[in-house]
Amino acid sequence: MVFLEDSASEYCTLYECSDQTCELWPEPEGSTLKTEYRRRAETNGGCFLDEIATSCSVLVFFAFPPLMFGLSELDIRGRVRDASQGWYHQTIQKPDENNAATRTGWHWKVPRAPSSRTISRLALTITFLLILTSLAQLRAHRRIIEVGVRLLAPDHAAQDSSDVSWNRFAYCQYVTNPDYLCNSLMVFEALHRLGSKADRLMMYPNYWNIDSDNLSTEAKLLLQARDAYDVHLAPVEVLHEAGDDTWADSFTKLLAFNQTQYARVISLDSDANVLKHMDELFLLPQSAVAMPRAYWLDGDVLSSQLVVIQPSEFEFSRILEAIKHRLNSSFDMEIANDLYGKNCLILPHRRYDLLTGEFRSKDHSKYLGSAEEKWDPKKVLDEAKFLHFSDWPYPKPWLDGPDELRQKVQPECRNLDAENGDCSDREIWNNIYTEFKYRRQEICGLGFEMHPKRDRSSTVRVQGAPSPFEPVFDGSLAMS
Repeated sequence: MVFLEDSASEYCTLYECSDQTCELWPEPEGSTLKTEYRRRAETNGGCFLDEIATSCSVLVFFAFPPLMFGLSELDIRGRVRDASQGWYHQTIQKPDENNAATRTGWHWKVPRAPSSRTISRLALTITFLLILTSLAQLRAHRRIIEVGVRLLAPDHAAQDSSDVSWNRFAYCQYVTNPDYLCNSLMVFEALHRLGSKADRLMMYPNYWNIDSDNLSTEAKLLLQARDAYDVHLAPVEVLHEAGDDTWADSFTKLLAFNQTQYARVISLDSDANVLKHMDELFLLPQSAVAMPRAYWLDGDVLSSQLVVIQPSEFEFSRILEAIKHRLNSSFDMEIANDLYGKNCLILPHRRYDLLTGEFRSKDHSKYLGSAEEKWDPKKVLDEAKFLHFSDWPYPKPWLDGPDELRQKVQPECRNLDAENGDCSDREIWNNIYTEFKYRRQEICGLGFEMHPKRDRSSTVRVQGAPSPFEPVFDGSLAMS
């Protein structure tokens, strides 16, 4: 294969020669230009392959046109102009001795080689483009790192949020009965005490009257939430659907998707303790929904105990349609998984979805995410921000379960064979329930001290198996 100069132009033409016969290099198939790397040598006027010159010129043409047209010596305009027109069909002479025969074929025009000065300019241009690209990538990576730091850093190392309009965000609770109203009041008290900057929104049944002179218990607590903890009150129509009474009203939680006065809301279950505020979650990357995994279950199941939502009419319409066509055994958590199970921003369950039952478990690998990490209950509790009560068959903390049941289900002490056994799990678990009892009475009043367990669900649920999504930790089944 040789390069021969076309005397009629300043370009080089590629021929494939054998003895006295020279054939044009066949036209390439598709977009592969076999001859796009040719140029004239500056030293001897010959032609040879130059992979860098042409490929770089095409890069500059598409990536930085103003600078490209300033490099006149490189004649990039001519090169690209030829490229845009494609292959040329011309009559050329076969380079034999008599120079008599002619052939018609395709060849590609490639400009003469640029000067060393022009190549230097081109190298500087490419370097400049690479620097710009690297800076853009670094900025994107920095954004990802900042999000991770906000999720994992201690509170005292939180980012400067002075430029954030916090009234665009809100923690959201729904209540449908006095017990859960008191729980929500405790959640908002904790957020107020912990210094959360975001709004607080409570959705309550629209038939509760807070304007009457003869205030009910519900009205008094609602006004306390408004006046003491700066909670915005939103009367709503309760979404009650057929099924287990325990979760029949839980669809009301999904009304958070319709709170379009906010750019983002965090829906929290009220049968939980807020240990630290979670304002950093409002600043997550854009996503319709962000949820943690239900780590205690097999498979990629989402937990609806904490949901970060971007309210919109579109998403709320999807929610209503899903409720309309649900099975009687499907509730808020099932709907969230059906709609967002494969398209959701996943929150780490560590920090954001710790269960009290984890302190009763003998295998912590699912929560820790590793079988090698050593379980340290004090460290786990200290890093947690949201603690959900889940100790089936032991009742929720506002229902005073029998003491003999508490003693049976409480965490076991570890290393009893050692001189000093470790009962830290048991101590922490019991303290969590005791603290809730006294704080509930302090915030909600004497009418909300713990009372005997009341069965508001089916007999099957209380005496038989728990719900499909409820965790069952070691030893619990023995109590059924």
